[in-house]
Amino acid sequence: MRLEGKVAMVTGAASGIGRATSLTLAREGAAVMCADVNTEGAQETADAIAAAGGTAAVVELDVTDEEAVQAALAATVEQLGALHILVNDAGISGRTHEYHDVIDVNLNGVYYCMKYGAALIEQHGGGSIVSLSSIMGLVGGSAPGYTASKHGVLGLTRNYALMNGGRGVRVNCVNPGYIETPMTAQMLEDEQRRDDAVGLHPIGRLGKPEDVANAILFLASDDASFVTGVALPVDGGYTAQ
Repeated sequence: MRLEGKVAMVTGAASGIGRATSLTLAREGAAVMCADVNTEGAQETADAIAAAGGTAAVVELDVTDEEAVQAALAATVEQLGALHILVNDAGISGRTHEYHDVIDVNLNGVYYCMKYGAALIEQHGGGSIVSLSSIMGLVGGSAPGYTASKHGVLGLTRNYALMNGGRGVRVNCVNPGYIETPMTAQMLEDEQRRDDAVGLHPIGRLGKPEDVANAILFLASDDASFVTGVALPVDGGYTAQ
């Protein structure tokens, strides 16, 4: 119960890494606000937390709407009593969306959450912000919008870590490799493309959402009390090559 007494908001909580992270944080004692534009999926995540004996609530959130971000953060405090942990997971694929839409969700959405979330976390005694970048935030990729957005998340992470280091708010990001989620499902249906993707990871397999969730748990917890401004690859060795 590393997060007992803590309150977290997770964006993109309806599925994939966001759902796995919400469940993991709740298992460790945090009350979790499950935020997503997909409220049905977010409710399923919250119901799973409740079924396991945890505490969760749901808020509809389009992270590209700055006022909606403020409202969701305020709802977290109102309904769950505080804010100590913010996980910025909401994101879309650069393969299926236009450049400006990808930047708006993957980068601007993270900025809005950091902008307002950091102040609230400070008000409630400090805590942690963890954002989802990607291996494409560390190397080049074939989808310009996605690559640019994930490099931008790393830049925001370092900037906000410096801005908030003396305020009790740590700011880090994780950089996943290829993870088996709904976002990658269509690509991985093709056997050859799956084999090619596995071959990019020296560890010999693709990642699971829980692999990333466990890294986020570490960064969100007091186990990482001296860690801020870090980009943590969770990539099976992809970026070690």
